[in-house]
Amino acid sequence: MAVTTAAGRLGVSPFEENQKVELRQNWTKTTDIDAVIRAAYRQVFGNQYIMANERLVSAESLLRQGDISVRDFVRALALSELYREKFFASGPQNRFIELNFKHLLGRAPYGQEEIQAHGAIYHSQGYEAEINSYIDSAEYAENFGENTVPSSRGYLTQRSQKTVGFTRFFKLYRGYATSDRSQQSGVRARLIQEIARNSSSPVSDASTGAALVGTGGGNREKLYRVRVAQAAAPGQLPRVRRSNTEYLVPYEQLSRKLQQINRAGGRVTGVTEA
Repeated sequence: MAVTTAAGRLGVSPFEENQKVELRQNWTKTTDIDAVIRAAYRQVFGNQYIMANERLVSAESLLRQGDISVRDFVRALALSELYREKFFASGPQNRFIELNFKHLLGRAPYGQEEIQAHGAIYHSQGYEAEINSYIDSAEYAENFGENTVPSSRGYLTQRSQKTVGFTRFFKLYRGYATSDRSQQSGVRARLIQEIARNSSSPVSDASTGAALVGTGGGNREKLYRVRVAQAAAPGQLPRVRRSNTEYLVPYEQLSRKLQQINRAGGRVTGVTEA
């Protein structure tokens, strides 16, 4: 898929250019498995560099031998003392939960009820149960299954995703080259205020920080350009790259149009003022 102007301003161009990393049948130990391991470390540890002496050698070996699935490898990374040290022990619980959503489900939490539910799991059942609650969920199974590395998907429209998840994703993700432990706002939770208020922030340009769609929810007097990657017809073979379509939509109809696109199987790649 060609890199769109909107995708570039949002900072999601690398995701548009790369496919999901999956361990398929007849994989090779020298190429496919190495790509899966690299992608898993990058996703689970929030794009932070992991030194050789920090790597989970035993879990890697089990994956290479075919004794565990990619999902179980992801589980091993998230349950490790390394993950606990970097994302649990070093910051507040709300930030830890935000990052669990980002690292393990590829999206931001939708609301206070999700934050509270996962906080309750940790307090009543412990750290391991909190991590497993994401990896053993139906949402994880539907989106990644046993052999696909989790990836960022919060910037796409998709079934069962709330519209607010689109804007909140960009509060957690500020560019492909940034690490979740090196961003300017430090270890503070990014979404605590807007989740508590049941509000959302405008999506900002990844490089300048300027709002892409007005402020305070948008300008009611303007049209918005919605760029969509159209889904291929069910069962269509061979698979082809999705075609791009643009719609000009008044502010009052924007939410309804996004819902229609979602139901039709399209994926929104950008929303800008026309």
